[in-house]
Amino acid sequence: MTIQLKRFVFGVALAVGLGIASGAVAETKLRIGTVLAPNDPMGQGLDKFAEDVAKATNGDVVVEIFHNSQLGDTTEMIDQARAGANIGTVTDVARLSSFVPSLAIMSAPFLFDTYDQADKFALSPEYLGWGDELKEKANLVMLASNWYQGARHALTQMPIATPADLKGVKMRTIGAPVWIETIRAMGAEPTPIAWGEVYSALQLGTIDAAEAQPTAIWGAKLYEVIKHVNKTGHIQLVTALVVGADAWDTISPENQKIVRDLAVEDGRYASALTIELGEKALKDVAATGVGVHEVDLAPFKEAVAPVYEMLDLTKEAAIVNKVLGR
Repeated sequence: MTIQLKRFVFGVALAVGLGIASGAVAETKLRIGTVLAPNDPMGQGLDKFAEDVAKATNGDVVVEIFHNSQLGDTTEMIDQARAGANIGTVTDVARLSSFVPSLAIMSAPFLFDTYDQADKFALSPEYLGWGDELKEKANLVMLASNWYQGARHALTQMPIATPADLKGVKMRTIGAPVWIETIRAMGAEPTPIAWGEVYSALQLGTIDAAEAQPTAIWGAKLYEVIKHVNKTGHIQLVTALVVGADAWDTISPENQKIVRDLAVEDGRYASALTIELGEKALKDVAATGVGVHEVDLAPFKEAVAPVYEMLDLTKEAAIVNKVLGR
């Protein structure tokens, strides 16, 4: 090989190498998955988040969204992120309480009356402090915790009016202590299974009931396999957008602030959609012939009251009340 040819090959290799290196520095990808459909408010919010981040960071941070459990169930995605994979997800905060127990308060029964209350508490110094502990204890970074998915209602084959009506009923719920103990206190037998399996489990009779928010009832077509929606609203499903700490640490401090701010902003966008579409979803469910019932909440509130002391959340509940000025 001639000297000129060697120089040419070296120059091409150097240019390619520099191009790859500069591309790696200039662009960081965050892969975020959800078990929900693209038309769900969370799915729409995540798509907007991806667009806003790309625009605000001039393409330095690229967010890729994967809907419909493409990256696995929520627990699987959290486990992958903790292990160092470039994965994030929107999760109920109770799943994170195994690492930071105080976070379970966000999913405590009958705690928040409105989304605005939950949004205010999610941005309080006390709550953000618990969120910061996640990085050290679980290798996860909480970008925002104000992504509201709606009030959880009991989905059954028979209408219910009191906790006694749920005796012996196997009800699917999320596999975290605050959810399990809430459903048990309400009278049912808590049965944690993956969200993607709920439809078939109801269809086959593996479970007798479930609990879900209006948009998810409609999005997952659960109205095809249940007969009644009982508006217990026992837990306000306020979720968090979390990502793996390893991927997060590759982003510059300036862009990290941009991404965090947009996570809060687009969380509010998705939450507004949840509230707007939730009412429509219940009307659509009712139009299919499923009974949608108002419920006297007093006996259910009384039944779940011991859950706070059982799970050692009385201190956190007092903090919530102080932040909300009540």
